Amino acid sequence: MRIIVGLGNPGRKYDGNRHNVGFRCIDLLSKRLDIPMSDRRAKAVLGQGNHGEHKVVLAKPRTFMNHSGDAVQYLLARFGGGPRDLIVVYDEMALPTGRIRVRRGGSDAGHNGMTSIIEAVHTTDIPRVRIGIGKPLQSGVDVAHVLGAFSADEKPLIEAASTRAADALVYLLENDIEGTMNLFNRADEQ
Repeated sequence: MRIIVGLGNPGRKYDGNRHNVGFRCIDLLSKRLDIPMSDRRAKAVLGQGNHGEHKVVLAKPRTFMNHSGDAVQYLLARFGGGPRDLIVVYDEMALPTGRIRVRRGGSDAGHNGMTSIIEAVHTTDIPRVRIGIGKPLQSGVDVAHVLGAFSADEKPLIEAASTRAADALVYLLENDIEGTMNLFNRADEQ
């Protein structure tokens, strides 16, 4: 089983903002894998299906970003999985807009959603796909940046990155993390 969690904030107010690229990627993956996101629970919007030999759960937490760990705990309890069954996809300011990075685990790198998840599952060994949203031009405006909308110039970059992130997630369902990192991290650097 694989539980793929896209991070974001719930509600129309946050649709299309930088912090919600994880939700956007889950929506793409839902279409690609033909897994409808039709199960609305208190902690997450879910879709369940199969891909190859894996049962796949797609999830968009209904908790706010800083409480993503609550939703992940719920998902692991509901589906009987552990941290090794998780894959998380989310925004990353440390990457230029439109770049992606696949990682096998590591620190939260200052991302509050990942901080919450790491605290909830007590490990940093969580595979993840990060989608670059770039840094703000001014210091001290990180919150406004992540909660802001993409510019017209950024939108095609984010659409392409979200598609590559969905490609990486499908590849990861069929292959190991090392092969996925080698293929997608190298391709994204070119």
